[in-house]
Amino acid sequence: MLHLLSEIIGLNRGRIVLKDPEGDSYRIVHSYGLTREEAARGRYALGEGVTGRVIQDGHLIIVQDIDKDPTFLARAVERARLPRGVVSFLVLPIRVHHKTIGAIACHRIRHRERALADDLTILRIIATMVSQLLTLNSHVEQKTRALEEHNDMLARELRIKRARYGIIGTSPALLRALVQVEKVADATASVLLLGESGTGKELFARALHLASPRRDRPFVKVNCAAIPESLFESELFGHERGAFTGAVEARAGWFEQASGGTIFLDEIGEMPAVLQTKLLRTLQEGTVVRLGGKREIRVDMRLVAATNRNLAAEVAQGRFREDLFYRLNVIPILLPPLAERRGDIPDLVLHFLTRANQDNQRNVNLTPDALALLARHAWPGNIRQLANFIERLVLLASEGVLEAADLAPMLASSHGAAPIHAGVPEGVPTPSMGGIVRPYLAADSHGHEQLRIALAQAGGNKTRAAQRLGLTERQFSYRWRKLQPAPGSA
Repeated sequence: MLHLLSEIIGLNRGRIVLKDPEGDSYRIVHSYGLTREEAARGRYALGEGVTGRVIQDGHLIIVQDIDKDPTFLARAVERARLPRGVVSFLVLPIRVHHKTIGAIACHRIRHRERALADDLTILRIIATMVSQLLTLNSHVEQKTRALEEHNDMLARELRIKRARYGIIGTSPALLRALVQVEKVADATASVLLLGESGTGKELFARALHLASPRRDRPFVKVNCAAIPESLFESELFGHERGAFTGAVEARAGWFEQASGGTIFLDEIGEMPAVLQTKLLRTLQEGTVVRLGGKREIRVDMRLVAATNRNLAAEVAQGRFREDLFYRLNVIPILLPPLAERRGDIPDLVLHFLTRANQDNQRNVNLTPDALALLARHAWPGNIRQLANFIERLVLLASEGVLEAADLAPMLASSHGAAPIHAGVPEGVPTPSMGGIVRPYLAADSHGHEQLRIALAQAGGNKTRAAQRLGLTERQFSYRWRKLQPAPGSA
């Protein structure tokens, strides 16, 4: 619009003045025909000069001759850069919701064939259009803020839910799985959790239980791969007294113990074929018969199963019952591997790091480049491997703050490969595996002066001082107390 005013109509050096969001003054926000330096000089206090008065009073001002008006500041454009003849200056208020929020102004050669009233009409139209644009922008900003606040609220709710479930991460793949869990939480149909080993199936099974109406009833988890085949039936379905040698009393199986709640059968692909039939009958009829028993016992539990096997392939090869597979596969949920959740790795690392530090009374931290290295690393063992690596890192670390070069040997050794020292230039010595292991230190390993200097450099914080010296806070405090002069000594 300012371009049209100048090029077509001849109203030169147009500018739109609005309030500076970072202060109380008003400044040239948009301009045409002004250099960057001229626009930067265009700042006005409320009531200052012609422009400031228009914004303050909300009325049009026409300066017939800028050379004869003492209130004209000539702040933005020097007089020498304007035509030699009589130059006028036109300033109109810009209003939004009946409130003056700025001004539109331009220079005009005073003696022209076109009437001044015609130019003022055009300027009023432009001022109205600018007002409408600013009003529209204001509405868009309000809508955007409202949407951002709504998104923040949803994100907070999601974080609260994830915290309640103990699931860390915000990656799209993870959230898709979590949304599926919440969608089917109120149903009673069996759920089959699929995915690689170490992707957090137990956490998702527990999340399913916590999100369901059964949340206040038992959650029973059973690892089918850890039960000897000879004990499988009695563990799952229970046994009566005398059912076998050593059965001195009756015992309720896992299904009975889970009645009213949820039973989680992990590694269900390991279940013996003979018990797959019995499990199918339990799911169909809602009853169990204890080993050595004759009566049916009604059970009301929801089954959540998990496997890292391809059960469809197992069915095709005759190692898993087809009818049981279809019964379990009513609601399949695929859990993403860590390779599809790389954005979650920093959060997971910090979570495991905090837990390992607390459990082992340590204070190990990682630099941003170390976190980035862990995020790039391949984790074939998924979250379980990452958690175990962080715990081992905390136990073996000899430094309080570890960098990428410190982690590289341990990452390589976890795969049995030659170490790749990330971030270390070729030819520079790299730390060996032993450089990460905290060596034995005698009680007098550090003198009083070393401790004092480290403490001063750490601003009196013993934990940070200990990190500087490769000590734990407990080791530092012990040496510090030991080297302090006894009370009353000279």
